[in-house]
Amino acid sequence: MSKITFLGAGSTVFAKNVLGDCMTVPSLQDFEFALFDIDHERLTDSENMLNNMKNSMGSTVTIKAYSDRKEALRGAKYVINAIQVGGYDPCTITDFEIPKKYGLRQTIADTIGIGGIFRNLRTIPVMLDFAKDMREVCPDAWFLNYTNPMAVLTGTMLRYGGIKTVGLCHSVQVCAPDLLKSLDMPTDNIQWKIAGINHMAWLLEITRDGKDLYPEIKKRAAEKQKTKHNDMVRFELMNRFGYYITESSEHNAEYHPYFIKKNYPELIEKFNIPLDEYPRRCVNQIAGWKQMREDMVNNKDLTHERSHEYGSYIIEAMETDIPYKIGGNVLNTGRLISNLPENAVVEVPCLVDSSGVTPTYVGDLPEQLAALNRTNINTQLLTIEAAMTGKKEHIYQAAMLDPHTAAELSIDDIVSLCDDLIEAHGDWLPKFS
Repeated sequence: MSKITFLGAGSTVFAKNVLGDCMTVPSLQDFEFALFDIDHERLTDSENMLNNMKNSMGSTVTIKAYSDRKEALRGAKYVINAIQVGGYDPCTITDFEIPKKYGLRQTIADTIGIGGIFRNLRTIPVMLDFAKDMREVCPDAWFLNYTNPMAVLTGTMLRYGGIKTVGLCHSVQVCAPDLLKSLDMPTDNIQWKIAGINHMAWLLEITRDGKDLYPEIKKRAAEKQKTKHNDMVRFELMNRFGYYITESSEHNAEYHPYFIKKNYPELIEKFNIPLDEYPRRCVNQIAGWKQMREDMVNNKDLTHERSHEYGSYIIEAMETDIPYKIGGNVLNTGRLISNLPENAVVEVPCLVDSSGVTPTYVGDLPEQLAALNRTNINTQLLTIEAAMTGKKEHIYQAAMLDPHTAAELSIDDIVSLCDDLIEAHGDWLPKFS
């Protein structure tokens, strides 16, 4: 029996989406879904939820929860990763509250920025442990990474893990339709091309029946900017740099040095930036879990419709050899995007079939877009350097090169902030010299 292993299966809602998707696929009905999580209560919740859904949907997959990670991985053909190391309490709280003492405010802190750097540093050792187990018990498995920070974690697995890996997000497939809907434009018969880096990939072209939609998009966006809405940062970036970006405005507010500035507090209001958005979401999710648990875990009639997440489509394409196109996070080997570094992880169109994931060549991005990507890649590459060398100097350098952090703090304050975060994380981090 072939096996799909889900690491972080206590993420019940996400397990429902991705494994529920797999239950709808005829070619995956003989698979075992192997579940693993360090939170045994949430693992049991997910196991019960998936069994209820399996019975309601008439699926013939096998659901099995494991208390031993290596046994969960043994013989797996596909491994889906959706872990979060350190959780909301204590680690997300640490990532937000200590920078605040330095006047450094964040919105999501899961990609780059000072919060993203430390989220990486505590997650990379766990990911490399996964890779070590996989080399031993399922060396040919595909590792489908959904965990953020996407570029750094996927890059670490590809460069140092020795495991076939692709990084997956859902901002690519929803970008063009959501943009058009927000501007009251029809979404039928559109063609689009997206490439860049995760959370900062660019809608390079968008057409309907061969006609460029960008002039109308920009005209409507300029009109919409006259009143407050939830996508003001992205529309401002499109206005200044010429192209729309894949990930949300609350994310992009902290990837660039222009929006969250203690000397210009009026920008928060002007661009409708939700500071501390991620902790707020976490608190609301924790508060809402009791009702959600009742609706999902204890619901004997639970069903599921296939979502837009790439996971099930990738596995189906590999199993059936019917090609499928995704926006995947892969190493920029051979300069898929020719004006970005070769050791960076890029998000580009990829073809998936039984031979695996084959990235496509994009060529040069418009120079201003490549320049913005490089500002984030600098921090990503130095974060990997810090994790792999164990040297504090590379943590400092990653933070010094982060656009938002560097725009707000002096070098001495950046070093001091990093030291405070290292101390506060305690055993959540490896020891750095």
